[in-house]
Amino acid sequence: MIVLGSSGTDARYADSRNLWRWTWNQTPPNSAKTDKQMTLSPEAKRIHESALVIDGHNDLMWEIREKGSSSFEKIDIRQPQPKIHTDIPRLKEGNVGAQFWSVYVPATLGDKGTAFLTTLEQIALVKKMVEIYPDQFELATTVDDIERISKTGKVASLIGVEGGHCIQESLANLNHLYDQGARYMTLTHSKNLSWADSSTDDEQTGGLSPFGVEVVQQMNRLGMMVDISHVSPKTMHAAMDVSKAPIIFSHSSARSVADSPRNVPDDVLKRVHDTEGLVMVNFYSAFVVPESAARYSVRFDLKQKLIEEVGQAEADVRMAKWDRENPMDLGTINDVLDHIDHLVKVAGWEHVGLGADFDGVDALPVGLEDVSRYPYITQGLLERGYTEEQIRGILGENLMRVMRKVEEVAAEIKQAGTNP
Repeated sequence: MIVLGSSGTDARYADSRNLWRWTWNQTPPNSAKTDKQMTLSPEAKRIHESALVIDGHNDLMWEIREKGSSSFEKIDIRQPQPKIHTDIPRLKEGNVGAQFWSVYVPATLGDKGTAFLTTLEQIALVKKMVEIYPDQFELATTVDDIERISKTGKVASLIGVEGGHCIQESLANLNHLYDQGARYMTLTHSKNLSWADSSTDDEQTGGLSPFGVEVVQQMNRLGMMVDISHVSPKTMHAAMDVSKAPIIFSHSSARSVADSPRNVPDDVLKRVHDTEGLVMVNFYSAFVVPESAARYSVRFDLKQKLIEEVGQAEADVRMAKWDRENPMDLGTINDVLDHIDHLVKVAGWEHVGLGADFDGVDALPVGLEDVSRYPYITQGLLERGYTEEQIRGILGENLMRVMRKVEEVAAEIKQAGTNP
């Protein structure tokens, strides 16, 4: 789910203030025409159709809640739904074998004390989807489930909690989310918690508080993947210091390619390799296109200033005008492939996956407009010289390895606890 970027005090954006003035209406470095003409080779089709394709983050549930009053009768995804990124026909076209459905709720609900209950409502919506479309989806909670379900032609449907605000500082709530089927939790979303820092908020904890350490340790015990998308670099390092199991980034890209605080710095990528973790690349234009990442920061700073000066309503009006005058460069599929290349270079191909953020973002690169477009990732990787083994790993097998290791660590902790 998108969230506006970091504060204007951040030195890394000092040179971006004027960048948007001349870049925004320029043709992307990899032309849209080229990507529109990308065709699937027989080899790409063969690999993709026989591969297990897993995506780490899709926000369809929030779209159904907001646009369809949480009703699959109002938004019947068995039918084409061109106003959103996800429906059953396009999932089939993309050969999606497993999907982590984000049960996102706004970080502000943590302050209101309703985040946990609203998250349970979102989990119930995932289960409702599985119930309404039993020939298309089946709930999965283990690696074995994914393998079994995907072989039937159904989408193995997993649950990912987006933000530790959802547990409302309660390990009992964390346990309950696991019992309800959640198999990863992003430690923060857009705002700091008392126990962990967000990448898009001012530093507060400087890593993890003692309770934050307990959260990670309990996730290890449960067999729930620790997701450190959205968290600050210091919290990334702290989580890797504490976790006995590999960590994941469910929907983040490479910071050296596009300087967004939502992306992963190289020093962290090196530790992802060393700790056998996984970065699932995000497709959002504002995170993957370098110029668009700079615009994202400029826009955030401008909006915050306007809110202070003229109030929220007038700020929204002025920002709408600014957006029309300064449209985002969407980029192309090649921008995402550039991030994959960098992640592979620094962390290794065994530590890269896909976490597109479909239905959680408002701008996507040309060539990656919806869930039908995953085969073009396969085509692009072939064209860049990746082997079939590497492509299969990136498409889904790397996630399976990490998740299985998380399950094994949980079993080891349980076994150790039963022996004096």
